[in-house]
Amino acid sequence: MSHLRRLAFALLLTVSAVPAYAADDILDAIDQARKAYQSGDTATAKQSLDLASQLIGQKNAEAFAALLPAALPGWKAEKAQANAVGASMFGGASAANRTYTNDKGDSIDVSITGDSAMVMQFAPMLNNPAMAGAMGKLIRVGSQRAIQSQDGDILMLVANKFLINVQGSGDAAAKIAYAQAVDVAKLSKL
Repeated sequence: MSHLRRLAFALLLTVSAVPAYAADDILDAIDQARKAYQSGDTATAKQSLDLASQLIGQKNAEAFAALLPAALPGWKAEKAQANAVGASMFGGASAANRTYTNDKGDSIDVSITGDSAMVMQFAPMLNNPAMAGAMGKLIRVGSQRAIQSQDGDILMLVANKFLINVQGSGDAAAKIAYAQAVDVAKLSKL
């Protein structure tokens, strides 16, 4: 094997041996926190862990945004918005939402929220049929139980940790169609 080939082979082995997460901002922040903690700098350790937590929230929000449905026939979709609110506000939350409009001027907003202490607090209420029924009409959206308000708005708890909210001026049938279009199976696996 020529010297050039050996060098290329060695370079290829070196590159393939570097873990895929080497440039991962989340792992970098966690590693910085570990190093700061080990050196006794707890303030920097906490700050780095807070950063890692925020970055994870942002990554989750982006995953939620990818699960928001495309526009249904006769509707137009705005660009999905994803955001993460740190733990200091509302216990932290990752969310994504998208607004859909039609030519009649109706609009529907679909949102997915997770990583939220508020969702965890509401989960027992939403899972209890008697309590959930007091909040609106219980309906099925696919295999999911949902609550439908008098305005036709839909509220669904998925896997006891994600809240899907479908609301707006569109009719109840369109809101149900958008709720059905959310990929609940993929969401459950996050």
